[in-house]
Amino acid sequence: MSWKHTRARLLDAGRNHLPWVHFAADSALWVIAIPAGVYLRYDFDTSRVWRLEVLVAVAVAVALQGFFGLLYGVYRRRWRYGSFDEVRMVGATALSVGLVMTIAWWGSGASDGRAVPRSVPLLATGVCLLGQIAIRSMWRLYVESRRRPKGDDLERLVIVGAGEGGEQVIRTLMANPDSPYMPVAMVDDDLSKRNLRIAGVRVEGRIDDLRAVADRRDATAVLIAVPSEEAPFFRRVTELAEEDELSVYILPPVEQLLGGVDVGDIRPVSEADLLGRRPADIDTDAVAEYVTGKRILVTGAGGSIGSELCRQLARFEPASLVMLDRDESGLHGTQLSIEGRAMLNDPSLVLADIRDPDRVDEVFANHRPDVVFHAAALKHLPLLEMHPAEGWKTNVCGTQHLLDAACRHGVGRFVNVSTDKAAEPSSVLGWTKRITERLTANATQGADTDCLSVRFGNVLGSNGSVLPTFRTQAANGGPLTVTDERVTRYFMTIEEASRLTIYAGAIGDPGEVLILDMGEPVSILSVAERFANQYDPPLDIIFTGLRPNEKLHEDLISADEVGVKRVHEQITHVNVPPLPVEAAFVGWTGTGSLAAGNPVTDLQQLAAIATAMLDHGIDPTPTVDVGRG
Repeated sequence: MSWKHTRARLLDAGRNHLPWVHFAADSALWVIAIPAGVYLRYDFDTSRVWRLEVLVAVAVAVALQGFFGLLYGVYRRRWRYGSFDEVRMVGATALSVGLVMTIAWWGSGASDGRAVPRSVPLLATGVCLLGQIAIRSMWRLYVESRRRPKGDDLERLVIVGAGEGGEQVIRTLMANPDSPYMPVAMVDDDLSKRNLRIAGVRVEGRIDDLRAVADRRDATAVLIAVPSEEAPFFRRVTELAEEDELSVYILPPVEQLLGGVDVGDIRPVSEADLLGRRPADIDTDAVAEYVTGKRILVTGAGGSIGSELCRQLARFEPASLVMLDRDESGLHGTQLSIEGRAMLNDPSLVLADIRDPDRVDEVFANHRPDVVFHAAALKHLPLLEMHPAEGWKTNVCGTQHLLDAACRHGVGRFVNVSTDKAAEPSSVLGWTKRITERLTANATQGADTDCLSVRFGNVLGSNGSVLPTFRTQAANGGPLTVTDERVTRYFMTIEEASRLTIYAGAIGDPGEVLILDMGEPVSILSVAERFANQYDPPLDIIFTGLRPNEKLHEDLISADEVGVKRVHEQITHVNVPPLPVEAAFVGWTGTGSLAAGNPVTDLQQLAAIATAMLDHGIDPTPTVDVGRG
């Protein structure tokens, strides 16, 4: 037999005999404590210690220790040695032994000449209890010291946050000898936690003291262990850390830590952490009530928002989830992300263009949706400024085709996805989306379909948005392009925007526009600088100037709108004036081009005229039969 197998057998045998070792150690304390109690009780008279009655008391105590230890599972290896659960049972065992001996000694009658006075069991119980706990505590400290990560190449961490997340991560790292991280200090703004120690790691200051603490402890990185916080907090910590060239790590959201923290959960802070927010809590029962078991149609299902809507809606187990888009590659990606495969032969995948009213009507007739989420749109502001008619045909005409079909085929709820560009519109994109909000409000009048809109700003990581653009420019060596050093934008993660959009469909009233709270606007220049500083040397940043009709700062609510938060603190309800179809489509032909001889040739002017006519009580008459499209 090889030494390896022999060693393994010896170790197994040793483990099997550990309960005897633990019993012997605990019993030894009674062997010491009872004679010591007698010795002290009789003023250090050694002749009293060696009497038979003392030996009998020791034997009784040892026997009771074994009995109660087995009864309470201390010597059955039910708990890890030195764990808090075991210590609790050790305490119960020692107290039970002491209680039985005390009752027995007191019940046997009093005698001044007894070798073991009645007070000795009480004294011995206290000594044994403290000793047994001390032995286990020392063993626990020894084991924990052996498990701590060691090495000169460890990344020394300052933990931001001394709450539950900080405690979990410190204890996890300190108990993992293979961990590449070593916590050396904590910082927290809660003054009640000043000088708090967790596994030997102390709170050494406030978050503003981060640089000083890191320098004092030779730290090379920062770990944000407050997973419930949001982007402004992460930006604050990151800016402090970057001033001292410290790496920044973060823990995942709280809902992902229910099983505890693992070394693999620690990851570098991302742009989404710095710009987005944690997903808001929603009433999932309210969502399930109008989604679960229903036939759902999502337009623009191959796009950023549409695909995420599909992924989240699929979790509510609808009767069917119809995904519509004119982009077959986008549909392929969405199906792959939901089902793990994409054969593209499922009837729930619909290839269609919402500009085609006949095709839209055919889709509604075939699938009979109960709920529609309309996310299909042309959204790139500069392109629509150059090609306004395309924005009109897709954003306005396409939306009206869907609204007509929804009302005609008995759809229960229609949710139109809008944009913050619709507030105080100044661009083709803004005007087309503003008109769709008002058309949506108009469609619900006199119809059995509840139609409403959801308005929000930029979503992180969406196609063509600032973050993917910066990543591509950085991969090419720069420079990074920013329109204006003063420009700011609202940001929200795709997941949160979709989550709140679905919830808005449950709580919105017909005709309303529900505006998602986007938090504080973020400087695009600061985002570019953070990207640029990740490279050595830092990438150049150039300013290209604002594009036509582009705003420095976006609005979420127009000056003439009054918002009310009725149900959810992050959703504002606004009523918009309905816009009759005829008013929106004045001067527009059924083929999607301006009527012959109409002097209006600019989409923005056309939209402004149509809206202004209605606002002044003028009943515009279409120059042609637009046929609702």
